[in-house]
Amino acid sequence: MKSALRAGIAGLTLLALIAGPADAQFGFGGIVYDPTNYAQNLLTAERELQQVNNQIQSLANQALSLENQATSLVNQARNLASLPYSALSSLDQSITQTEQLLTNAQRIAYSVSTIDQAFTQNYPISYPAGTASQTLATDAQTRWQNALAGFQDAMRVQAGAVQNLDSTKSQIDALIGSSQSATGALQASQSGNQLIALQTKQLADLTAVMAAIARAQSLEGARNVANEEQAQAQTSNFLNYGTGYQPGNAQMFH
Repeated sequence: MKSALRAGIAGLTLLALIAGPADAQFGFGGIVYDPTNYAQNLLTAERELQQVNNQIQSLANQALSLENQATSLVNQARNLASLPYSALSSLDQSITQTEQLLTNAQRIAYSVSTIDQAFTQNYPISYPAGTASQTLATDAQTRWQNALAGFQDAMRVQAGAVQNLDSTKSQIDALIGSSQSATGALQASQSGNQLIALQTKQLADLTAVMAAIARAQSLEGARNVANEEQAQAQTSNFLNYGTGYQPGNAQMFH
């Protein structure tokens, strides 16, 4: 349409130049025709058409901008969508069970004050001279029971860590599946965080097992050292038997 208007304006301008002055008019069947006025009208129509085209282009740009904004909002909604699967409750339960096994340690608990008290009573650095044999035997029995309980506690913690392997595998499979099907950054981040939490739980189980084993070994080592002191005390008691037999006056017949 713009090309046609331009062609028409060019033709009328040429006609007006050929016909004579700018104010020349022609009559056709009683109708007065002014080429100059007609050309100006065409120029005005072209300007208005250009304005309409500009408005259409502006509306198209606005529509494209709104479409981009809508796409951005959809992407933001996907990025803010929360992961539908959560393993945190199961992880907390597993860690709580491991902590319970450590808390239920027999005889000597994981407590500095309890350990100091037990070693003061049953693991002396040295026995006083003349300590009764019954005391030595009782301490030895107590130390043996402590060592036995330590090994039993260690095996319980190991069993708990092994039992957690099945649930750990299930949680890993679920988290990997959720990560692969994540629709946004938040879901991917949450899945990664839960995988890190799962690794932390495994490290907690490993720490508990190592602590329980070390406790059992420490109790056994302390028992051996204390038994050596006990043996020295018993040897000392045997050698220090006193003044021995002392003869006295005996009257056999009255």
